[in-house]
Amino acid sequence: MPKDSVEQGSQAQARKSVLRHPEVDMYINQFLDAACDSSRRAILELLVPVQGSDPEIMERRSGDIAREIGLSPATTSEHLQVLSKVGLITARREGNSVFYRVRNYKLVQAFHILIDALDHDYMDRHPEP
Repeated sequence: MPKDSVEQGSQAQARKSVLRHPEVDMYINQFLDAACDSSRRAILELLVPVQGSDPEIMERRSGDIAREIGLSPATTSEHLQVLSKVGLITARREGNSVFYRVRNYKLVQAFHILIDALDHDYMDRHPEP
């Protein structure tokens, strides 16, 4: 077999090994699109409990989220709808209040570990004078 054919075959095999099912790629893209907005990232940070806390009981009312991130209730509601639509958070109604919490704690926690690593990498590359 000619050398070029062998190289092309190994390149095609490498592409196959990193390609995912299209639905998985779509899910990853939806997650990243939703989570990479700074306001939505702030919401996720509020909803992810500190280590050692029970993730099942960490929830906040929509009005409290709006106050804590400094956005209007309407804008916060739009961000919450985006996060709900992609399945990152769930809502629970109690009377007139809507409470939100992270649906997949480990997934959001892993995302925040990535954000923390990027923050540290940036600080290493750009030390303050």
